[in-house]
Amino acid sequence: MKTEGRRESENIEDRRGQSAGRRIPGGRITAGGGLGLLVIVVLSLVFGIDPRQLIDPSALDNAGTGEQQASGPYQETPEEAKRRELIAVVLAETEDAWTQEFARQGATYEKPVLVLFSGGVESACGFAQSASGPFYCPGDHKVFLDLSFFDDMSGKLNASGDFAMAYVVAHEIGHHVQTLLGTSAKVAALRQQDPSQDNALSVKMELQADCYAGIWAAREKKQTDLLEAGDIEEALNAASAVGDDRLQKAAQGYVVPESFTHGSSADRMKWFQVGLQTGDLRQCDTFGGRI
Repeated sequence: MKTEGRRESENIEDRRGQSAGRRIPGGRITAGGGLGLLVIVVLSLVFGIDPRQLIDPSALDNAGTGEQQASGPYQETPEEAKRRELIAVVLAETEDAWTQEFARQGATYEKPVLVLFSGGVESACGFAQSASGPFYCPGDHKVFLDLSFFDDMSGKLNASGDFAMAYVVAHEIGHHVQTLLGTSAKVAALRQQDPSQDNALSVKMELQADCYAGIWAAREKKQTDLLEAGDIEEALNAASAVGDDRLQKAAQGYVVPESFTHGSSADRMKWFQVGLQTGDLRQCDTFGGRI
């Protein structure tokens, strides 16, 4: 990716170096939040952590008063600084792309905030630890990201490269787009009507976010010189790496399709490519006209 000299988004909230206490009222982080929740089980098995501690606030120990408190300036490494700058550029590019797309639809794009954190973080969706990975919270319109996730993505999931990181951000922004378009609210209503469809609806949400990430990549490919040779392949590899079938196979040695919450590797690559090849929101109907 050619990121030098590009605008960096100012919509980044840096909470690194702060300690996050536990608060239950906001509820737990749900599977619809993004890429991070998909890899909880795999990373939990790798690191020997009870996955329930990562996604259920009631399983956490008494970590504090419920407020985030400063514990001194965060000293980032040179590698973290490079990642922060890359993420700031990618976020700015998504702002430009979706502002343009929403304007074409006669609407105004509300820019989300991306929160950088370390260790754990509070959101309107509840408390999450770093091992839960990146997620989007519709309650406060924020994306939450611990940069150390990219070490796990590269080392544990074999998905490396700067555009693989860009794909992660673009996917989470896809969830923000779903919120602005009303898709998230409609899916929440369907889940309440028929809880048995929760997993299936989650898969459709995640695949649509992949398609929206592809739309962003299509815009970058046509209108800017951000992309370099091999970038699209990095994104496709990342999409494949976080497929339910691939993660389940790695974690337990077998695949249970009915338990999928994010989609198979093939489906994730397919829908990213649909967005990439068409650049058209209408083609990202993973719900088959139901939403």
